[in-house]
Amino acid sequence: MKLKLSDVADLVKGSVIGDGSIEITGVAGLDTAGENDITFAVPPHLEKAVQTKAAAIIIPDSVTEFSKPAIRVENPRMAFTKLLEVFTPQVPISRGVHNTVVVGQGVKLGKNVAILALVVLADNVVIGDNAIIYPHTYIGHNTEIGNDAIIYPNVTVRENCRVGNNVIIHSGAVIGSDGFGFVTEKGEHQKVPQVGNVLIEDDVEIGANVTIDRATTSSTIVKRGTKIDNLVHLAHNVILGENCLLVAQTGIAGSVKTGRNVTFAGQAGSAGHITIGDNCTFAARSAPISDVASGSFYAGFPARPHREWIKAEAALYKVPDLLKKVRELEKRLIAMESGK
Repeated sequence: MKLKLSDVADLVKGSVIGDGSIEITGVAGLDTAGENDITFAVPPHLEKAVQTKAAAIIIPDSVTEFSKPAIRVENPRMAFTKLLEVFTPQVPISRGVHNTVVVGQGVKLGKNVAILALVVLADNVVIGDNAIIYPHTYIGHNTEIGNDAIIYPNVTVRENCRVGNNVIIHSGAVIGSDGFGFVTEKGEHQKVPQVGNVLIEDDVEIGANVTIDRATTSSTIVKRGTKIDNLVHLAHNVILGENCLLVAQTGIAGSVKTGRNVTFAGQAGSAGHITIGDNCTFAARSAPISDVASGSFYAGFPARPHREWIKAEAALYKVPDLLKKVRELEKRLIAMESGK
């Protein structure tokens, strides 16, 4: 693809600085952009952007002068994302049902679907319009997949689950695995049947090798717009609010309920049966063990307010010096007591 810089500016609703007639053929990062590529930069990387080979730079609209051809926009990262889609279109997928697909009884397929090789659709599955199901995927009995969903290879969505519209599920994810429920009696662990399901609302994205357990009863729920990174585990009866972010290797214990816009950074987690309010953030490797009020920023284990955690960590590094002083004081005290 080849576009003039002025045409690129129109696509991202920006204004041009410099020569709008130069041609752009690709999109690349700041360090790898070539002579015909466009990239983006925000402070403090604007000076570095001037030194790149890129033909043009997407910059914040607060910048009024720039020494290279540029496009001024309100949000450079969003503009860059849009151009990635424009210059790197998705691989075309043939619509229809491959002849190796196993289709159970009562299956309903929407319009313009693509069901690729070696997919298994169990009885009474419903697939929405324009959905794409990649090879080696299993969709269990009575499960519904919404319109425009994309399910990549080797995904399992077990029985009675619901997946909304515009949902993306990456390779290796398991939706609706049994929750970890056991009753221990006389030293033996008796399995508790997990008879609920998983409900994934619209516009959710689920990373590779994520596991979301079905509820013991009722539903494990991931609400609209939430994005889940790779290798995340949600236990049974969890309810995640709208527009949450869960980064890699996060683990959420059973029956946790979160509000909207909650972020768990990498390797974070939580104790079970707690409630977390809206707009909370948990730093990497932190884990709340009790209810958390809306608007909190927590860190550490057990997770506590970030400022408190920073003070505690800073104090921890002073302990060796304090111990040294205590030993010196002990020696002086012993000397005084002995009259030496």
